[in-house]
This record gives sequence, C-alpha cells and structure tokens, in this order.
Amino acid sequence: MQNLKEGKPHINATELLPDRAGVPPMAELPEAEAAPEPAALLAAWQRREFDLVCILGPTASGKTAYAVRLARALTATASEDGMAAPSHPVAEIISGDSRQVYRGMDIGTGKDLSEYGGVPYHLIDIAPAGSRYTIYEYQRDFEAAYKDIVSRGAIPILCGGSGLYIDAATCGYHLPEIPPDEELRASLEALDTPALQARLLALNPAAEESTLESRRRIIRAIEVAEYEASHPVNRSNYLPKKVYYIGTLVSREERVARIDARLDARLKEGLVEEVRRLLNEGVKAEDFVYYGLEYKYVTQYVLGILSYDEMRTLLANAIHQFAKRQMTWFRGMERRGVQIHWINPDNF
Repeated sequence: MQNLKEGKPHINATELLPDRAGVPPMAELPEAEAAPEPAALLAAWQRREFDLVCILGPTASGKTAYAVRLARALTATASEDGMAAPSHPVAEIISGDSRQVYRGMDIGTGKDLSEYGGVPYHLIDIAPAGSRYTIYEYQRDFEAAYKDIVSRGAIPILCGGSGLYIDAATCGYHLPEIPPDEELRASLEALDTPALQARLLALNPAAEESTLESRRRIIRAIEVAEYEASHPVNRSNYLPKKVYYIGTLVSREERVARIDARLDARLKEGLVEEVRRLLNEGVKAEDFVYYGLEYKYVTQYVLGILSYDEMRTLLANAIHQFAKRQMTWFRGMERRGVQIHWINPDNF
C-alpha cells in the first residue's frame, strides 16, 4: 500500500534546564509522499491488508486534525459506496497520548475535543488527574477499545505522539508486570544523574522529559527496558499485527513556529488557571512535575519558583526538545523495519 493515494524565591532559569547528556543528534527529516486516498485505504481494510491505522508524528504536526479528517473521509466514502449509512462512523480514533488520559487536564494536553465532532474517540479522560496511569494499564485499555471497535466492523485509528504508548499498542505482545530488581537498583543508585540519563537514552532515545528529570523514574525505566530485553514475550491474540503507519510531517522551521504559537494560545486560553484550579481541587504539585512539560513549568510559576517569562522560555525549550526526541523515536522505528508513510497533513 506504499502508494495509497505560597511564594518561593526566584531562581536562575538555567538551573532548571535538564541535563541533556546522551541526547542523540537531530534526525534527518524523511521525504513526504502523497496522503493515502480514503477509497484506497477503505478497500485495503476490506482486503485485510492491515488491522490498524496508526497516525504518529511530533507534537504540533497536525496529527489529531488529520486523523479526524481521515475518519470523516472514510465514513463519507463508505456512505457513497453504500457500505454504511452517513450517520454511522466507519472509523474511530484511539488516543495514543500519555497525558490525555487524565480528566481535567485539557488545555495543557491539547485535547481539543471539539475537533472530533461526530467521530468517536477512546482513551481520553479515563483517569483522574493526580494519578499515575501506567503503560501496562494503557495497553490493557487499548486492547479493550481496539476489540470493541473491530467487533463493530469499524476501522481503528491510533493517533498520538507518545512512542511508548504506540509501541505498547502495536508490539503484538502483552507487556509484563515487571518485578523490582533490587540488585540492579542498588547498582544504578551508585551512578550520578547524567550517567543514569545516558544509560536510559542508550536503551530508549526518546525517553520522556518527566522520566529524565527524576532519578526514581530513570532507574525504573532502565529496570523495565533491561528486563524486557532478556525475557521472552507473551504474544497477544487481540493486539493489531498488521499496522499501516502514517506520519505527519512538517519542516523544522514550521514545527518551531507552531509550537511557539500553540504555547502562547494555550496560555491565553487559561492554562495557568487550569493548573491553579486542579491544585485547588487537591492535585499535588509533585504530580504535575511528574507529568512534565506544560504542567511542570506552569506549576513552578504558580508556586512562585519561576517568573512568567522564565516559565514561558523554559517550557518552549522543553517542548522543542521533546519534539526532537519524538522524531528520533519514529526514525528509530523505521530503522527497526517499520514502514511509515510520511505525509504533509495540510495537503489532505
């Protein structure tokens, strides 16, 4: 299908910049191809050439908008061909975002639920803000949503930029509940944070910002990665086995401009007020630091640790770095043999 048409003193902002030891060099951008035609995609689905469409890409590359347009186009095509009633969606979206699962965290995670219109969506707003939703829970919930969609004859579209969540959904095997390895933990505790970051990034070049800034999370992530590398996997009968990957591609310059514009828009929309409200409702500040990016830096501003300008600068830098790591992850998928059809979503 390749050709498918409590005030605290201010501190120096640089002190909060994460140590980026071991961050891989910027990946080269792939070449864009034509977006798949809905009719061809629908026909390939009927021929069982794939069992999941996965739309991935770095933050601010237009994934959600494209996924919604594609889902609507598939429904319209099916309706025109007499395969389904116009009011019956033939495609449904499953979120692959690690933070959109949390209720009340709307502006900072960019849920933009109004964009979906009549397109059904899954795995958004399924966990309370302040909780620690795990990758194992995500795979379990993804499998349930996937089975539900397929049982009704609809096309599941996984849409997101969280590499670990995409891998959990498309790896074809159940992630194990990994027991603690006290001996490994003790050896890792002896290392300084830059050494831990470098070791984790060697195993997972796209480790998330919030993981890299917590020694506890770095150690657990290394523990998980090393366990999975040395233990046999348990294949699933239900997770997708033949995935059609579509990547949303924009130039680096355009991505930078979009990230900056989107951040300013979210701040104007009330991101700071959203964080204050959730803190007042009992979400702990350390939980927001755990979530990283918007919620980490805005929380530090609300608590008086950062000035507004420091928060804006540090947050923009962190999001740009995150987008680079996402692209590194996706190019790594290609090096492992995954074919991603990179398109310009604005041309669809």
